[in-house]
Amino acid sequence: MANNINNVVKDFPILKQRVNDERLAYLDNAATVQRPKQVVAALTKFYETDNANVHRGVHTLAERATRDYEDARKKVQHFINAGSANEVIFTKGCTDGLNLVAATYGEQNIHEGDEIVISVMEHHSNLIPWQQLALRKKATLKYIELTADGELDMADAAKKITDKTKIVAVTHASNVLGVVTPLKQLAALAHQHGAVIVGDGAQAVPHMPVNVQDLDIDFYAFSGHKMMSPMGIGVLYGKAALLRSMPPYQYGGEMIADVHRDQSTWADIPFKFEAGTQNIAGAVGLGAAIDYLNALGMKNVQAKEQQLVDYTLPRLLAIPDVEVYGPHDPAKHTGVLAFNIRGLHPHDVATAFDMDGVAIRAGHHCAQPLMETLGLTATARASFYFYNTKEDADQLLNAINETKEFFKIGTI
Repeated sequence: MANNINNVVKDFPILKQRVNDERLAYLDNAATVQRPKQVVAALTKFYETDNANVHRGVHTLAERATRDYEDARKKVQHFINAGSANEVIFTKGCTDGLNLVAATYGEQNIHEGDEIVISVMEHHSNLIPWQQLALRKKATLKYIELTADGELDMADAAKKITDKTKIVAVTHASNVLGVVTPLKQLAALAHQHGAVIVGDGAQAVPHMPVNVQDLDIDFYAFSGHKMMSPMGIGVLYGKAALLRSMPPYQYGGEMIADVHRDQSTWADIPFKFEAGTQNIAGAVGLGAAIDYLNALGMKNVQAKEQQLVDYTLPRLLAIPDVEVYGPHDPAKHTGVLAFNIRGLHPHDVATAFDMDGVAIRAGHHCAQPLMETLGLTATARASFYFYNTKEDADQLLNAINETKEFFKIGTI
């Protein structure tokens, strides 16, 4: 297991390839990250030695698969410091977890005239479920606005969250602006008014230590594929009392206690919310990814990304005709850097960067209300992970200058 954060590239074969005959600088980590050999090996081992359905058989393979699956749940519990493994529900991803809360707790507890409060920088996954719930229930959806430098406006939050508020749903870290939300303060504010708080941790859990008990968050969802697990696996954390009070999200096998012709009863948490055959291999891969991150240490992961931002952001800001969105203070930034080159469409920028081997994202990043607030239709976005290097950052900065030159004088 790798434990030197400055020597991890060897664990990621995909990063060693060349793209368009150029060294690959993979800077699309906010969309998905790459998988180390250790995670791939864990998946291979599961399929080659332990593959079976869980909780249903007494034969050796079923017992091994069940052990692997439930061990992964315990690893998640300790990774985010949940109070119990029963508070960890495996989902398809962050989107699925947020929809689960909206379709169960939300459907059960939101009524006409109630308020749901989110922020204007939410990813669509943490916006549309609440928007549609509010429309169905004739509730009011309210948005917390941003400060001038792109941070969540806590003064506005104090105005928007009232005694009518039943749910507050906010990202822990923005996938566009690279800001970290004061989630603990928001939780305290929500609880003062009797509301529950839901956290979107997709851009936080892979990048920084997260302690759900310290945050006092009621629900918290995140994706595995943004923290090196296979795609199609995610986690919803929920406080046990709330989860037990909620109806099932889906019906079928595994989530039942007893089934009769005219009625059924449900299993205890977490199984009540895990109907049917789950992504068992995905959970095993998530457990292996957590092992890898634990070996590195999440404080080291956060520090490495901060070093990259400290190096890149000031240089990015210094390039003429480049506009950077979100705080200009590196200390207030995650590894997500959204920017535009004046006069160029972000899609053209991303295409030109790809010719230089630099992989970034361009578009509205599933945050159209935020784009409208910023007066934009799209941005380019570079996003770092711990396996990135200053060489990657330099390649990004060089690509900006070469792209500017290409579009101004027609040659690189």
